[in-house]
Amino acid sequence: MMTTTLRIALILVSLSTFSMIMRKIRQSRMQIESAIFWIVLALVLVVYSVFPKVADACASLLGIYATTNFLFLFAIFVLILKVFFMSIHISQLESKIKELVQAMALEEKKYEEEKH
Repeated sequence: MMTTTLRIALILVSLSTFSMIMRKIRQSRMQIESAIFWIVLALVLVVYSVFPKVADACASLLGIYATTNFLFLFAIFVLILKVFFMSIHISQLESKIKELVQAMALEEKKYEEEKH
């Protein structure tokens, strides 16, 4: 069973996250594609806090005794997934940077050869 304090904390954290993400999007500091993850996470937390039976059912389904343990496990799992996908994205960006640097070096060499 989820306590009232935990429910209120989840709602406050969710609304704060949503507000911060929307502010970053408006300031053009975050792309909408990146923000979707955090908005969905905030909405899921709101659902869990407004309808605690959903979190209770998920915990029971997974064989987890306490709903709070389920919420912590859920948060850890989601954040590990986020880190995994971010590291894939970083690897792709590093490959693109390497290709661009090599292409620029070839262009500079070609320019220097034409210059002389």
